[in-house]
Amino acid sequence: MRKTLFVVFALTIFAVSATAADKAAPTFAGAIVKTSRMDGGAQAYLALPEKPGAGQPAIILVQEWWGITDWIKQSADRYAAKGYVVIAPDLYRGKVAADADEAHQLMRGLPEDRAMGDMKAAFEFLAARPDVDPARIAVAGWCMGGGYALAFGVQEPRLAGVVVNYGRLISDPEKIKQIKAPVQGNFGGTDKGIPVEDVRAFEKALKDNGTGADFMIFEESGHAFMNPGNTKGYDKAAAEKAWARMDAFFEKQLRAK
Repeated sequence: MRKTLFVVFALTIFAVSATAADKAAPTFAGAIVKTSRMDGGAQAYLALPEKPGAGQPAIILVQEWWGITDWIKQSADRYAAKGYVVIAPDLYRGKVAADADEAHQLMRGLPEDRAMGDMKAAFEFLAARPDVDPARIAVAGWCMGGGYALAFGVQEPRLAGVVVNYGRLISDPEKIKQIKAPVQGNFGGTDKGIPVEDVRAFEKALKDNGTGADFMIFEESGHAFMNPGNTKGYDKAAAEKAWARMDAFFEKQLRAK
């Protein structure tokens, strides 16, 4: 198993007692942390590369409406294994939805300003780390998190890249103009919540403003097609292609430079 490195002054790890249930649960390379840059009960999942080093690229991953699930942790570990420092801010402060009704309630009860503040804190936490190059930090999210990732792209001009996977788009021309980082989008062609024409219009608006935009519509896929936990809508072939697109995007935006 990969080793996870910790910067003592930057975080506090929440210890969990080992129970029979814990032993049966999936194991992860990263850990839940609370940083001095996060307020209140804010915390995050942090996963680090096996090989330490200075000035590494980093990624902020933003959760779906379910919370910091095992899949989000696995996704963070996946990118840590590829050599990225990865942090996933826990926007629900420790809560994870058990079903769609609870997820809907948690999402509706999430103060947007607090969520954006947690993402800002995650960015500053990464930028201050000696093992991260602050000029090589990107953000990516799915569903609710895709919308927040895009909104953070409006607020944070230092980002090196933004990936929005079937997340809420932006229609305000003035906000679109504020997005400086290249944007990649992955959307389902049968997603009733995000019409294809809206995706195309947003992509065009980015390009018209001179912002790099690489969007793909997976014609036969619906919402949340990348998450294998979505038993009714997971599309393995489309998901693998979307992951490959994300990998190539991060390679270009965070490593090629």
